[in-house]
Amino acid sequence: MRIAAVLLAALSLPALAAAAGTDPAPEIQRPVGQPQALGAVHTLRQIPEACARLEGQFTGQAALPYKFAVVRTSPSCQPRARFVDAAKAQPSLAAGWTFNDLIRVPNAACPSQQAVVRVWRKPANVAPPKLDGQGQARLYLADEKAKAAAKQLAAVPMFAAVMAVEGKSCGG
Repeated sequence: MRIAAVLLAALSLPALAAAAGTDPAPEIQRPVGQPQALGAVHTLRQIPEACARLEGQFTGQAALPYKFAVVRTSPSCQPRARFVDAAKAQPSLAAGWTFNDLIRVPNAACPSQQAVVRVWRKPANVAPPKLDGQGQARLYLADEKAKAAAKQLAAVPMFAAVMAVEGKSCGG
């Protein structure tokens, strides 16, 4: 089940593209990934708190050299964070987002080309419920329904990913 398919051709993120050359240091430091063959679907990263897996595939097509998707890991998984569309969220340091991860995957068929995925995280200051007289943290359905109706729900952490293909195209 696909949560969202974010394709390079569909993204129009000029602000993020302009900032791509001046990335801050990501929270997660990782080496360049293993080169991936054309047509091989590969996992870039799992985000368990959002019940999501980032996966990609080199296509060999000049118009769309890399397909990128966010896939739900399990139908029974209960997410503690949301994965949002980067085009709508416009993640940036100024907007309270944290540059979480920079993933680089070379194309095995074209060594001068690589897929680059930038993962952003927006933390939420979620406090645990207050303890009642018996020392238990309890949530009451009626109270939570009233909060939902008044749109006073607690913020949840969010993730967004921006994908780009860098380097020279090989033929096609």
